[in-house]
Amino acid sequence: MKKIRYLHIEFDEEIEGYEIPAFRGGIIQKAGRESILFHNHLSGHKFLYSYPLIQYKTLRKRPVIICIEDAVDEIHKFFENQDWSLQISGRSLDMNIIALRMKQFNLQIWNHVFHYYIRNWLALNSKNYQEYKEMEDDTVKTEFLEKVLKGNILSFAKGVKWNIDKPIECKITRFQQPRKATFKGNTLMAFSVEFCTNVFIPDFIGLGKGASHGFGTILQLRKNNN
Repeated sequence: MKKIRYLHIEFDEEIEGYEIPAFRGGIIQKAGRESILFHNHLSGHKFLYSYPLIQYKTLRKRPVIICIEDAVDEIHKFFENQDWSLQISGRSLDMNIIALRMKQFNLQIWNHVFHYYIRNWLALNSKNYQEYKEMEDDTVKTEFLEKVLKGNILSFAKGVKWNIDKPIECKITRFQQPRKATFKGNTLMAFSVEFCTNVFIPDFIGLGKGASHGFGTILQLRKNNN
């Protein structure tokens, strides 16, 4: 079992999904580029290839920042500013906070499964896209994506320093037709699927490529979810 800190910050302005990079850039500028967790860039053109502990996204068009573990402390670099306003798409946003939720979660492998929905999941890179494209059987494709999803869960665990020592179950239960999405100038396939796993995953964290930019956002499916 691993205990993690989790902070959900929601602002009162509205932005579109395509404006998340501008929202992210504005927050980075306010916090200062010396704070690596905000952008995962090292010196020069080098990157910190690890699970992003600060994630930017929209929920019901509201801009949201999710902070995990060390990022809960690092986010103060942004809050130290007296002025939180951002310039996005030629308009000024005041960025007042309407929700601030600080939680602790126990991550562990359970004897039962949880049901989740993952939205706009960038499951495929240039290498495994070719493998996926050559598959003709839908069952084979689903099993392939299940392996990728399991790997993404393991990457999340590694990023929060959680050593998983039990087998992970992961099964896709509902599959929507993938759509095209643009990430860093590249056109990729974005999947939205329902799946079950014996791993507990906190709501609204991201899995897979582009997790820091709002892709692959997780929501646990409960009886009161639509």
